[in-house]
Amino acid sequence: MGDPDFDSFPLVPKGNKYEDFEVGRSMTHHWGRTLTQADNVSFSTATCAWLPVHLNVEYARAQGHPDTVLNPMLVLCTAVGLSVEDLSESGGPFLGIDDCVFGSPVYPGDTITASSRVLRMRTSASKPGVGIVTWHTTATNQHGQPVVEFVRTNLVASRAKPPTTTPTSKAGENHAH
Repeated sequence: MGDPDFDSFPLVPKGNKYEDFEVGRSMTHHWGRTLTQADNVSFSTATCAWLPVHLNVEYARAQGHPDTVLNPMLVLCTAVGLSVEDLSESGGPFLGIDDCVFGSPVYPGDTITASSRVLRMRTSASKPGVGIVTWHTTATNQHGQPVVEFVRTNLVASRAKPPTTTPTSKAGENHAH
């Protein structure tokens, strides 16, 4: 058996386009993610976040927690990741997060789920064929307690093809000055 011809495989478009969103629309994102101590240690050490409450269970217990508190930036990244399939998988630059608020602490073994609601949307004035969409996302733990909320904005591709412009000149027109 020879090597597969990857160019012969059809591309399957994924994700929602600008026209799939409308202000007020809510989406519950897929099945969620259980965060583990291994996730926390890997993330915290990779980002040089050496806070003992994230890495030292005895220190965390002395502060009144039942276990280490998972790094909140790991929780935020997980919530954003859970929303990608519905919100931004079709491509388009990430424009930022605003109004990020952390709620209940997250502990090893907690399962995070997320949902988002469209707050604003408009077509881009400078990039034809693209829209700008802003969502409010809430992530909760398995007990339904909010663990992080934020407002996120992305450029989102439109289904409509942007108009193409080509320079034209009238016959006999001289552009030399």
